[in-house]
Amino acid sequence: MGTTVHPATDTASTPVAVPRRRAGLALFALSVGGFGIGLTEFIIAGLLTEVAGDLGVTISQAGHLVGVYALAVVPGALVITPLLMRRPPKYALTVLLGFFVVGNVLSAWAPTYEVMLAGRIVSALAHGGYFGIGAVLAASLVPASKKASAVAALFAGLTIANVLGVPAGALVGQQLGWRTVFWIISALGVIALAGLIALVPRTDPEQDQLPVAQQFRALARPQVLASLLTTALVFGGMFGVFTYIEPLLREVTGYSVGAIPWLLVVFGAGLFAGNILGGKAADKNPDNAVLVLAVLLPVVILALGAVAGMPVLVAILLFLLGLVGFATVPGLQARVMRHAQGAATLASATNIAAFNLGNTIGVSLAGAAIAAGWGLRSPTVTGAALTLIGLALIVAARLAAKRPSTPVHQTSTL
Repeated sequence: MGTTVHPATDTASTPVAVPRRRAGLALFALSVGGFGIGLTEFIIAGLLTEVAGDLGVTISQAGHLVGVYALAVVPGALVITPLLMRRPPKYALTVLLGFFVVGNVLSAWAPTYEVMLAGRIVSALAHGGYFGIGAVLAASLVPASKKASAVAALFAGLTIANVLGVPAGALVGQQLGWRTVFWIISALGVIALAGLIALVPRTDPEQDQLPVAQQFRALARPQVLASLLTTALVFGGMFGVFTYIEPLLREVTGYSVGAIPWLLVVFGAGLFAGNILGGKAADKNPDNAVLVLAVLLPVVILALGAVAGMPVLVAILLFLLGLVGFATVPGLQARVMRHAQGAATLASATNIAAFNLGNTIGVSLAGAAIAAGWGLRSPTVTGAALTLIGLALIVAARLAAKRPSTPVHQTSTL
């Protein structure tokens, strides 16, 4: 498919007349909600032992609380988002943050494993829609030249959750109990909800939305589908490596147990820097940014595996893994929103689901490689393979977009 849309409508969101200061406050409020959701998703990994012991389950069963959350993001994005996307975005995000608060209160209170599982599912239902609808809203608050940076501001909360929130939450959980962490997250959700109500302007829903059935068909447009699959493959590759980074750092690189949290902060710092730089690069040319980063990511992953026995180089590459991997987010999100004209909100939410589905696939493949006896470096091979397939897809999409079928009066931006 070679048809592209004009820059003025490239994200299917029409800018609203919002003063720069108020737009900044609104983006901050949206980022706070993103921080809470990111913390909810990732914090359980640092509390597995405490949760398992308190609820009387095995570590493996406690680990399902991570996987179930990732899988529940998908129906949340594909079912709840269509129900809300014709309402004003502020209203929709308020409802989704309500799911977030209720789910975390259930998790904090949970007297049994089953209730805890239910709390994780309810929380996850907010994830895809919040970032999907939030991305379209964020893009509508700023001029066309700043849309990708606005999306990056929304995701900044997610990266900060990794850099600061997860280590701090793990520390609180060790000192005051894991339930305290979820009560704090619940309170954070209430604060985010208050910020959303007070600071985010009320805007109309997308004016050019297709009927819901046609929006789902829009997800199968070649350019949209290529973007969604690229998202899943790129992040599946990256998180497949990251999930098993702790045993690699300890058993292959030779780092001490005490060094691991600091190395995770290094990775998180890379995520944060990548989010900012990726937003700026995507503002200039999102498709070129995605292509360059998709080329660099498998190189970084393979280099990490190759130098796994060299502590200094590993620390540098861990930072680059976070930076290059997360720098693709604004470009991929902007790309899928642009090509899904008439279904930008649903496509944006679906792209978030693709992140999580890809993570599940990447982690499963990496785990299978280790279980097959290929060693702790093997996730870098499976991760690089997934990202290379993603690279092939995005290159194929660019070539398809440049075919002569593009109408003469339109200018390709790919």
